[in-house]
Amino acid sequence: MSYKIMIVDDEPANLRVLARLFRQDYQVVTAESAAEALTLLQMHDVALLISDQRMPETTGIELMKQTVALRPQMVKILLTGYTDVEALIESINSGLVYRYLTKPWNNEDLCVTVSRAFDHYESTN
Repeated sequence: MSYKIMIVDDEPANLRVLARLFRQDYQVVTAESAAEALTLLQMHDVALLISDQRMPETTGIELMKQTVALRPQMVKILLTGYTDVEALIESINSGLVYRYLTKPWNNEDLCVTVSRAFDHYESTN
């Protein structure tokens, strides 16, 4: 089964790098904003969301909160170059975020995390 990943980041270079990393094994949908991501989620059955935390209009955590009604089973990974410890702890403890990784990410670690996220997705569906 080919899973669908949505990658959300306001930096086009990050979107290109991440899409290239995953497009051989998964279907990849990209969005440059939370608003675009929410629109695309209504059209695509996405199993995994990878989102940047700091974006101009909203945070990755806020986006993830908004996606619960659209895709409740979707697994979420947060990428951040900054550490807002309280927000991260809250999102992880509430079950909102499966995993959080720091930028710059290590491709191998990210690929392992994505593979484990899909195992988690399978076990909850």
